[in-house]
Amino acid sequence: MRIFGLIGERLGHSLSRELFEERFHREGLHDHHYRLFELEHVEQLTDLLRDYPDLAGLNVTIPYKRSVMPLLDAVDPLAAAVGAVNTIAIRDGRTTGYNTDVIGFREALLELIGEERPRALVLGGGGSSRAVSHVLRGLRIPHRVVSRSREHGDLTWDQLDRTVLGACPLLVNTTPLGMHPDTDSRPPLPYEHLGTQHLLFDLVYNPEETAFLRAGRERGARGLNGLGMLKAQAEAAWRIWNG
Repeated sequence: MRIFGLIGERLGHSLSRELFEERFHREGLHDHHYRLFELEHVEQLTDLLRDYPDLAGLNVTIPYKRSVMPLLDAVDPLAAAVGAVNTIAIRDGRTTGYNTDVIGFREALLELIGEERPRALVLGGGGSSRAVSHVLRGLRIPHRVVSRSREHGDLTWDQLDRTVLGACPLLVNTTPLGMHPDTDSRPPLPYEHLGTQHLLFDLVYNPEETAFLRAGRERGARGLNGLGMLKAQAEAAWRIWNG
């Protein structure tokens, strides 16, 4: 038996199990299973590894993409450069952390922006934000990170105004705001200043249209949710787990 899974704090929103179980069924991998492991504390990973000796790989989601790193035996150079892990491979009892968010976000972002390279605001300063910033730097897209404090970003939410939004047409939401079941929440932006020049990317994929994307669409902005990113990073994780 090979067991894979997702660790995080609250996982009711996740489509990862459906995504991988469908793959197992399609490929006739009847001894493969994918489970959701809600952990109150990231340190519970140690108990999880002990209790499930058949674990072959894990995905990592909010809020453990950064805090899980010291618990691993090794970290891939890309994940180390990003400063966040969202995929763990388990081989011969050893855990190695990787970051496939970079691959997933890059593929999905290029679908939205094409040849454009607009200045960007990265909304949120967590582990996903680090992967997004890594991709934007690689694409030579100037950007600023927005967070609750300057400790985790370049700007705070109250600094966003017409001038800032006018200078940064690409907005990338890396926060969980708007995620099921809290579907009415959204990043605290002055949405009245959005227009047809804006491009909105939401890493949240459940619901399909978040309150963030809907507010942009109502003002003429184009938007994309995180489902394409989820599928691309899951494909990259599958390749890692299978060597």
